[in-house]
Amino acid sequence: MKSPLYPCLWSDNNAREAADFYVSAFPASKILKSNPLVTTFELSNTKFMALNGGPMYKMTPAFSFSVYCENEKETRRLYNLLSKNGNIMIPLDKYDWSPLYAWVEDKFGVSWQLDASSSGQKEKIIPTLLFVNRKNTLVKEALNHYKNIFPGSETVFEAPFPPEAGMPEGSLLFARFQLSGNIFNAMSSPGNHDYDFTPGNSVVIECETQEEIDYYWEKLGEDGRYSMCGWLEDKYGVSWQIIPSVLPELMADPAKAQKVTSAFMNMQKLEIEPILRSIR
Repeated sequence: MKSPLYPCLWSDNNAREAADFYVSAFPASKILKSNPLVTTFELSNTKFMALNGGPMYKMTPAFSFSVYCENEKETRRLYNLLSKNGNIMIPLDKYDWSPLYAWVEDKFGVSWQLDASSSGQKEKIIPTLLFVNRKNTLVKEALNHYKNIFPGSETVFEAPFPPEAGMPEGSLLFARFQLSGNIFNAMSSPGNHDYDFTPGNSVVIECETQEEIDYYWEKLGEDGRYSMCGWLEDKYGVSWQIIPSVLPELMADPAKAQKVTSAFMNMQKLEIEPILRSIR
């Protein structure tokens, strides 16, 4: 049960515009599929979805994307592109952890951590969760929680807080882990922040069977909050969309999309059979 995972960006009715911008900015990138509701695309061979959800949710720096540029020239190029008409959170400079690094929020509200270093992985862009405020000691706990849910998962490496940070013993400053072959970063911050995880950023899980949907729905939603249309927030506030793997293909077909949408709009957990029945 190794389901594909990929990030979703909540857009205020400009999903295709945002996707086109990102595809033009990153090498080895392309639009995969696009319809009035969603656009899927690849950036440096990493899959993304952009969803036209309207103004209801906003993305925050609690869910960012670490881009390992591998050289300073590429880091500066992306910094100039992504920071234009956006917001510079950490200016481009040399830091203890990188020869050249910056954290920017682009004009669509997506946060990027740009690093001239190599990731050491095949992935150049890695989704990164930032645990803030009362959650800032929970990176290790969350990492273990996710690893227990996703089969074939493991920790890549961990970096604890230094003693002088005054954090509880064992608290992690940074960790990298893989969930069913999908790489994620997790970070924590001891400062006070006015943001947290929101449905503005979510992770999509494509499931082949109803059994898989049922499993992830139950495990990830435990002690969290269930929503509609396959969405849930886990106990740390991270949003997930648990969908049938056939759904993107159905939604890409104009003759089927409206019937399929009508079928799942009143569902919490998505049920494959009623969705397929709607187009028979």
